[in-house]
Amino acid sequence: KFRMPTAENLVPIRLDIEIEGQRYKDAFTWNPSDPDSEVVVFAKRTVRDLKLPPAFVTQIAQSIQSQLVEFKSYEGQDMYAGEKIVPIKLDLRVNHTLVKDQFLWDLNNFESDPEEFARVFCKDMGIEDPEVGPAIAFAIREQLFEIAIQSVVSARESRMSKKGRRGAEYTQISKGGAVAVDLVKLFGPKSSVVRKRKEWDVYEPIVDLLSNEEVDALEAKEERNFR
Repeated sequence: KFRMPTAENLVPIRLDIEIEGQRYKDAFTWNPSDPDSEVVVFAKRTVRDLKLPPAFVTQIAQSIQSQLVEFKSYEGQDMYAGEKIVPIKLDLRVNHTLVKDQFLWDLNNFESDPEEFARVFCKDMGIEDPEVGPAIAFAIREQLFEIAIQSVVSARESRMSKKGRRGAEYTQISKGGAVAVDLVKLFGPKSSVVRKRKEWDVYEPIVDLLSNEEVDALEAKEERNFR
């Protein structure tokens, strides 16, 4: 049945709201089993802590609730069953740190932990900014959420098809345009994350520290794109 293919069944929530010339952006995970009343409490606390206009309370609460409703609409539905891994791509900037990476993730390991992966990644790459790890974990969860939804769609299509589909014929397109492949055929024993540099020499992490000028230029470009 539908759930995030991770140890904790958390919903990735992304907010980008602008009111009265003020913009609030954030990304975090939410436990779908929490009471609905917690959404309003969170919205009020956020507006108070960040000193945002009161109108933000309603917009924040509605945005979170709509994303939770989407997640819950898939609960109870069948997911595609079969050995598969998918490529996860990281291309993000957090403050002065730029991170680019890609690796393969086992969708059938429901004990995987994006937060732990992010902690190890930051430690291995010598990343000191404490905000980078959570951003990496969120990016992974956001992609896994999209893939989990597509797994529900594939299972639904399989039921509707008279002939059905064999697992080996299953292909899953991710945001990056890459295709899911059979884990056992390529890598043997299962693991949550695979980085075979001999065969996948492009699967190598890149971490850059940007200057203040580079950050200002990127932020200006992002603002123009937003407008």
